[in-house]
Amino acid sequence: MLRMWTALETRLSNEDGASLVEYALLVALIAIVALIAITAVGNSVSSNFNSIAQTL
Repeated sequence: MLRMWTALETRLSNEDGASLVEYALLVALIAIVALIAITAVGNSVSSNFNSIAQTL
């Protein structure tokens, strides 16, 4: 049991590649936020153009 615990502690304390995972999470989060913003702005612009087209 102690052997398993030490192996688990060793794996958890090993931080090689942690920064790569953190950068990947940041890129994914930025992409999600950008998609949401583009969708919201796109819908607003589309409704504005529709309103202008109906007025003309």
